[in-house]
Amino acid sequence: MNISGFIAKRIAFNEQKSFSRFVIRLSVSATIISVMVMIVTLAFTGGFQKTISDKVFSFWGHIRIHNFEAVRVSIAEETPIVRNDSITSLPKAFPEIKSIQAYATKNAILKTSESLEGVLFKGVENDYDFRNIDKFLVKGRWINFPDSGYSNEINLSESIAKQLKLDVNDQLLIYFIQSGGASPRPRRLTIAGIFKTGIEEYDKLIAIGDLKLIQRLNGWAGDEVGGYEVFLKDYHDMDRLSEEIMYKIPIEYKSSTIEQIFPNIFDWLNLQNQTIVIVLIIMVVIATLNLITCLLILVLDRTRMIGVLKAIGAKNWLVQKVFLYHGAIISVAGLIGGNILGLLVCWLQAKYGFIKLQEEAYYISTAAVHLVWWQVLLVNVLTFIICFLVLMIPTLIVKRIQPVKAIQFR
Repeated sequence: MNISGFIAKRIAFNEQKSFSRFVIRLSVSATIISVMVMIVTLAFTGGFQKTISDKVFSFWGHIRIHNFEAVRVSIAEETPIVRNDSITSLPKAFPEIKSIQAYATKNAILKTSESLEGVLFKGVENDYDFRNIDKFLVKGRWINFPDSGYSNEINLSESIAKQLKLDVNDQLLIYFIQSGGASPRPRRLTIAGIFKTGIEEYDKLIAIGDLKLIQRLNGWAGDEVGGYEVFLKDYHDMDRLSEEIMYKIPIEYKSSTIEQIFPNIFDWLNLQNQTIVIVLIIMVVIATLNLITCLLILVLDRTRMIGVLKAIGAKNWLVQKVFLYHGAIISVAGLIGGNILGLLVCWLQAKYGFIKLQEEAYYISTAAVHLVWWQVLLVNVLTFIICFLVLMIPTLIVKRIQPVKAIQFR
């Protein structure tokens, strides 16, 4: 029979009103809150990072292949590259690649009778997979591509459309900025649809149109494009594949990940990892200090019991195990309760989205949830191990308690 475990259970599940019973409940409650906060923090931060990353990847792809330029900002117009079989055949060499799509960009000014607005006109082709960005479309449709010539349609962001007081099917005048100081070239385009990514840098800058229009304005040949967007099946392969693609494309071309092109967004997202670590450390420290305090109080409250056990021949280790079992019971109860509450909060947020965010600041209007089960398991295992090791500290007091004095303790 496990005497230490039996005594620990009798103490833990004692229904009589006592100070130790209150302390146990308070300790379990504090552990539940700590574990719940850790799970919710991981799920919300993971959801935030994944949602923002998916928005960036959906709009620009995971990897970009473009002309090698030593000094170039991310929103500058591209030096054209010629369509190359070594690029279009990359999916055969790398099964991790989902699709490759050509693009080009050109600076322009949108003009209405009341105002002007600068944009970066992103040109795409008729085989462009708009399913990647369908979730951003809020009104109308994506542009249509004619069998010949170029499309006279454009997709604007909701932010730009509101600024210019435009809506679907309205026409606008767009002036494309020409290189070499040449006069801007105007075109009249029809708004086919309006999109909203929630990322201010995109919504206040990007418009989508036909790549053939850019080719005509720049005097490019039909086989010249600004670059290629590479979409992957798993973004975790991004860095590795970008390096490997470099050896498959012409030497004058360059392969860059979107993280390298837009480092400000991803640096900001990576800062969230530091927040996670800080919160986890604080919660684990709170949980362990709470258990230490609880056991110290229990040891003092059960001093006479310790004296009696020692008087009838109980070894120090047997008495220590009573409180170790007791601490384990509190830890397990706190872990179970914390998991239930934490997962419940995550489920409620995923289903009802009751926690709202300021989209202008956080790029999303509702806190996103992304549970990674191995992270939840790791939180439980590490919390239990740390708490159990720290529980050895208060049990050391048991060794110093003398039976005679302990029995007389009031």
